[in-house]
Amino acid sequence: MMTFAFSKHLPARRTALKWLHWGIIPFFVWFIFADPDALRRMGPVVFQFHSVMGLIFVTLALLWTAMYLRKGLASRPGPKLPGWARKVHKLMHHTLVWGLFTVAFGGFLLGLTSAVILWAGGIIPVAPALGFPRANHLVGLFHTYQFYALAGLVGFHAIFHLWRHIALRDNALRIMAPKVLHRFL
Repeated sequence: MMTFAFSKHLPARRTALKWLHWGIIPFFVWFIFADPDALRRMGPVVFQFHSVMGLIFVTLALLWTAMYLRKGLASRPGPKLPGWARKVHKLMHHTLVWGLFTVAFGGFLLGLTSAVILWAGGIIPVAPALGFPRANHLVGLFHTYQFYALAGLVGFHAIFHLWRHIALRDNALRIMAPKVLHRFL
């Protein structure tokens, strides 16, 4: 396999995943609470900021998906997990990665079915606008419900790992937490 000179300077896989994991959270929280219609009424600068947030979120989601497709999941169920929790662990993490990808793909479909060209962050055209208003409405509904279903799974993910850390005492949180927080865990 060919390696590039800059690859020696890239962080280790787990370090990169920690950065992705914690880096995507603020954007995820933003989209849980951001209402595009309300933001649009606040003016073009606010909506532009929302668009930039979307571009960064999608970039991180696609980067995570690419890492997953290249090497699979980095996490493994810990030895203290009972059988049912091992199955939940694997299914949950696969669903999280594919969920991020499908949310990003849903945004692409919104742009594709739109009547006007949508620009991610005001920089990149999302897709050629085909002008299918009915399809755009349906894609918009699906995209919204899909995102909030993923948000529910993210909440379950957090509770699952808190349960592991507290009930099973398997230090599950130390694996993905920044080292600064390790003394509290």
